[in-house]
Amino acid sequence: MAKSVKNIIITFVIGCAVFVLANFIFNGFDFESLNDFLINFAFYQLYAFVLGYSNMYFFDLIGRRHWKREDTIKRIVISVLGSTIITLIGLFLLRASTAVFYSGRTFGHFLANEKLHYYQFGLWVTLTIVIIFHVVYFYNKYQQNKIKEQKVIAGTASAKFDALKNQLDPHFLFNSLNVLTSLIEENPDSAQKFTTALSKVYRYVLEQKNKELVTVDEELQFAKTYMSLLKMRFEDSIVFTMPEKAKNPESKVVPLALQLLLENAVKHNMVTSTKPLHIKIYEDQGNLVVENNLQPKQILKKSSGVGLGNIMQRYDLLTNRKININKQANRFAVAIPMLTKQTSIMRTQETQPALNDSYMRALDHVDELKGFYYSLISYCLVIPFLIFINYKTSWGFQWFWFPMFGWGIGIAIQAFKVFVNDGAFGRKWEKRKMEEFMKNEKNNWD
Repeated sequence: MAKSVKNIIITFVIGCAVFVLANFIFNGFDFESLNDFLINFAFYQLYAFVLGYSNMYFFDLIGRRHWKREDTIKRIVISVLGSTIITLIGLFLLRASTAVFYSGRTFGHFLANEKLHYYQFGLWVTLTIVIIFHVVYFYNKYQQNKIKEQKVIAGTASAKFDALKNQLDPHFLFNSLNVLTSLIEENPDSAQKFTTALSKVYRYVLEQKNKELVTVDEELQFAKTYMSLLKMRFEDSIVFTMPEKAKNPESKVVPLALQLLLENAVKHNMVTSTKPLHIKIYEDQGNLVVENNLQPKQILKKSSGVGLGNIMQRYDLLTNRKININKQANRFAVAIPMLTKQTSIMRTQETQPALNDSYMRALDHVDELKGFYYSLISYCLVIPFLIFINYKTSWGFQWFWFPMFGWGIGIAIQAFKVFVNDGAFGRKWEKRKMEEFMKNEKNNWD
C-alpha cells in the first residue's frame, strides 16, 4: 500500500514538472480559460500516470531477474530499449484514445495525420527519467554492496574474535586445576586457600569473557591476584614486580592477556628456589611489557597453542598495532599495545547490538532525509503552480499564502528534525533519552 501511494506521488510530481516544462517551452502558459488550464493539466497527469506506471512495472520485472555483475551494460541497454518501446506504444495509445474518444475523430483520420515528431518530447522526457533512475539505482546498488561486504567482513572478524575469547575459559580452568592438583599433593592447606582464591579469580574471567577490551588497571589488579595464586605453589621461587596503576587510566588491553603471558613464563621456564623466576611488568612507549629472565626447561609439555598466539590473533582483529616479542640470551619480553579511545577497533559481538542500533538509526535518518527532500521538491513544484492558478483566476484575493506558509512550517519542522543534531528535541536529545530509559530498565532488572 505504501509503495502504491509513493508511486502515485511520484507520477503526480512528474506530471506537474512535465506540465510546467512543456507549457513553458511551447505556449508560455497561454490558456483561454481556467477550464482549458485544468483540462490541459489533467491530460498531462493522465500521460504521466500511464507512462509512469507502465515503465515502473517494466523496471520491476527487470529488477526481479537475476543479473550477473558483468551484465550491467546489457541491463542498461535492455532497460533503455524497453522504456523507449513502452513509451512509444503508450504515447500512441494515449494519443489515439484522445483523438477518438475526446476529439471525436476517426482512427483512420488520426493515423493519416500522425507524425513522428509528436512523440519526441514525451520520449525525451521518458529517457531523461530513465537515465536518472539508472544513475540512482546503480549508485544505491553500489552502496548496498559496500555495506554487505563490510557486514560480512565484520561478521567474520566478530565470530573469529568470539571463538578466540571462548578458548580462554577452558584453557584457564584446565591450567588452574593442574596447579590445584599439585598443591593438594604438596600442601593441602595451601590447596584450600588456592581454591578460595581461584573462585575469585575465575569470577573475573567470567566477567571479562564478553569484553573486547579491559582497562590496564583492571588487568594489573587481576595479574596481581593471579600471581598470588602461583606464589602459593612456588612460594619464593617467583619474584614479581609491577606498577599499581597505569599512567593513563583510559588505556586498555585485551582481557586476560597478562594472565596468559604470566602463565607462559611459568610454563616454559624453570621455577626453583635456587633459580627463581623474575617477572616484571612495566610500561614502555605505549606498550605494556611482560619481561622475565630466560631459563628454559629442558623438557616441555606439549603446548596447547592458546597463550601468545591467542593474544596476537585478538590484537590483529582489533588494531593495526603489533605485539613485539624480544628474545635474548638471558631475557624474554613481550610488549602488548595499550589501546586508547582514539584507537579504531573492530566491534565484537558484545557491541554488535550497539552497532545494529547505530545502523538502524542511520537507516531511519536516511529515510527521514529522503522524505524531507521529497517534501521540499513537491513544495517547490506545487506552490508555484498554486501561485499561477491564483494569478490566473482571482489575483485580488491571494489565497496561495495560506498553503505556502502552512506547508512551509511543516517542512521547517521536518528539516529541524532531520538536520538539528542537538538542542531541544534534536537527534542527540533523542539518543540521550533512549540511553536514560535503557539505563533505568537495566537498574530495575539489577
